Amino acid sequence: MTIHVNIGEAKTRLSELVAAALRGEEVILQKAGVPKLKLVPIEIANRAEREEIARRRVQAVGAFKEEFKGFDLSLEALKADRGDPEERFRRKFGSAD
Repeated sequence: MTIHVNIGEAKTRLSELVAAALRGEEVILQKAGVPKLKLVPIEIANRAEREEIARRRVQAVGAFKEEFKGFDLSLEALKADRGDPEERFRRKFGSAD
């Protein structure tokens, strides 16, 4: 179910609208009848952001598709290849002593 509400009305019903968004309902805030924003739980927003980053990465790598064949290009795999941040710091700046 989608809930459309004017921004002025949303001020008085904010708790109710947040609860609805957390239940999975789509909550659209409008100004003068024009949709302006959507209330979305952080988990969903973060997931959408990660999916967009992954989509752009795949698109950018598409030009080098053959060179990257067989590589795991997921964000988690790329982060795992970074190694220990303390070790990288020591290699770059020397010992902290």
